[in-house]
Amino acid sequence: MNEVNAVMPNRARFKEICLGERSGEVSLIDWFHRGWLETIDNWIVEGAPAEITNQDTYNDYFQLDHLHALQEIISEHNRADLKELDTQSLVSVHVTPPVMPVFDIEIISEDERHRVETTYGGVTVEVNKEHPWRMPKYLDRPVKDWATWKEYKKRLDPDTPERWPADWPTYVESMNAKDAPTMLLLEGYFGPLREWTGLEELIYLFHDEPDLVEDMMDQVLHLSLTMAKRVLKDLRIDCVRFWEDMAYRSGPLISPDMFRKFMLPRYRVITDYLRSEGIEILHVDSDGDATELIPLWLEVGVNFPWPLEVAAGMDAIALRKKYGRDLILSGNIDKRAFLEGKDSIRNEVMSKVPYLLETGSYFPCLDHAVPPDVKLDDFRYYVNLLRDIGGLDRLPE
Repeated sequence: MNEVNAVMPNRARFKEICLGERSGEVSLIDWFHRGWLETIDNWIVEGAPAEITNQDTYNDYFQLDHLHALQEIISEHNRADLKELDTQSLVSVHVTPPVMPVFDIEIISEDERHRVETTYGGVTVEVNKEHPWRMPKYLDRPVKDWATWKEYKKRLDPDTPERWPADWPTYVESMNAKDAPTMLLLEGYFGPLREWTGLEELIYLFHDEPDLVEDMMDQVLHLSLTMAKRVLKDLRIDCVRFWEDMAYRSGPLISPDMFRKFMLPRYRVITDYLRSEGIEILHVDSDGDATELIPLWLEVGVNFPWPLEVAAGMDAIALRKKYGRDLILSGNIDKRAFLEGKDSIRNEVMSKVPYLLETGSYFPCLDHAVPPDVKLDDFRYYVNLLRDIGGLDRLPE
């Protein structure tokens, strides 16, 4: 067994893997191995302990390494509805945007199968009551024009007290005492706007109301920069994540030229600041085929794309050969391989992971969150296969 690899990775080891200084080592990060709630429910039925809804138990059960995301600070859309400081629950009631105060959840109509409601972010959705964790049907968005934006913008004030943990000194002391790497969550410059306006509406706004789009992006930058400065003043941060989701199967949702015009200048402001504070690991979450956007992100120092979806044509080996260790990679293990059994899983893993590990700066994981059709036995097989590659002990029976 590799004794170095057997120890829970601390900040230094996480950074060294990111920066290519520990080629060949396997680190299975919990942040990249999260399952949908329905997945976890299925696994409990299949024999996993009911306690795996708790993050610590989940990590222990699958022997995952912890990357602590600062979800207690309301700085981007993916914060779960968690009240305790440094909570370890995998279960959240709603995913919330970075608005403060949040909107009241209001049930508009309901029948046996569906419920129409407004969310914390002011979006009207239709939820499938049998599968409430699936993507809802979006019916209405809060931002439609300058007037609605000016009202919504009031909820994006970085200085709103409720945006921060109430006992900040205690929170800082608790976070800084941890040895696990810590990640600050910030908004991107396309993803949140799409949530506020709707995708088709946003695309039209780029053409019809570019000043409105720029004002929304400027507010995101103000929110992110102000919060990052306060956080980095008190907390030690190892990496920063931007959420975008701005690509689909055939490529980005806006052209690289539009990205360069609207988004790149704002990215440059925030990333220049982060790098001036010593943050070298800048992670971006975008589904779909983001191949054309990667050189633009790299231009401003965003060097860690995920999830590299195979169905959209993303190819981690090709990216490694093109960009070398300028890119930190994670993902690109095709989740569809799990539909065909263990031989398919093994072929998928062995066709990519050994090469990517040897070339460094790679964290193996699926190309998105673990879907509900992945069986517990197959997922344990996958984890053990990766542990075998890394010279780690297998999971306990």
